[in-house]
Amino acid sequence: MDLKFDTEQFDKYQAILASEIAERVMIKLQEAGMDGEQLEECTASITFSIANVIDDLAAIESDGTEVRPYMTFRTGDEELLHCGENSCINTFVYDVLKKLFS
Repeated sequence: MDLKFDTEQFDKYQAILASEIAERVMIKLQEAGMDGEQLEECTASITFSIANVIDDLAAIESDGTEVRPYMTFRTGDEELLHCGENSCINTFVYDVLKKLFS
């Protein structure tokens, strides 16, 4: 497996992932009967929470084992895309939510 460093492409993938997470959260909340301002606030809260876990901004520990995610994206059968540091999906969430709820 080859590891490819490309921050521009990585950011494009992060934006797509942030959008997909927010849309799926929103759909599930709508299916549960939520709408209006409550739908928007809950979608934002859940989406930011998930993004923070993926970005390694939430302390994750279980029975003394620390878990620290490091995001990569598969861009081919034998290629992983990375940015050289932790992901920053949470930085894309605001714009995604703005598009979803405007």
